[in-house]
Amino acid sequence: MTLCTVLLIEDNDQNRYLVTFLLEHHGCKVVSAADGISGIAAATAIVPDLILLDIQLPRMDGYAVARELRAIAALGEVPIVAVTSYAMSGDRGKAIAAGCNGYIEKPINPDTFVAEILAFIPRRHQAEATS
Repeated sequence: MTLCTVLLIEDNDQNRYLVTFLLEHHGCKVVSAADGISGIAAATAIVPDLILLDIQLPRMDGYAVARELRAIAALGEVPIVAVTSYAMSGDRGKAIAAGCNGYIEKPINPDTFVAEILAFIPRRHQAEATS
């Protein structure tokens, strides 16, 4: 049984591999997009349960992607979590102001990453996973 569908918008192949491996191991289906424009298209097409969004992306940065995603009515309730190497003072606030619900710094910790992500998954999926 699939716990949830996660859209991962990340341009780095190694990061995509690691996040996909960790989440699939815990029952999530992961759909990937390598840039913001294709990420917006994928989000609109699949309406995921959760979006993981890198901020430093080609063609369109993650802040702009988050704002675009928030402008799409069907995605209004979908949590967006910034997963980024941007860790300077104020970066978390910029991500939240752009429409993200959460912020996780890279490099991710494989031991705690899944627990951090699961906290954003809608409760109906958490109940299904434990039943």
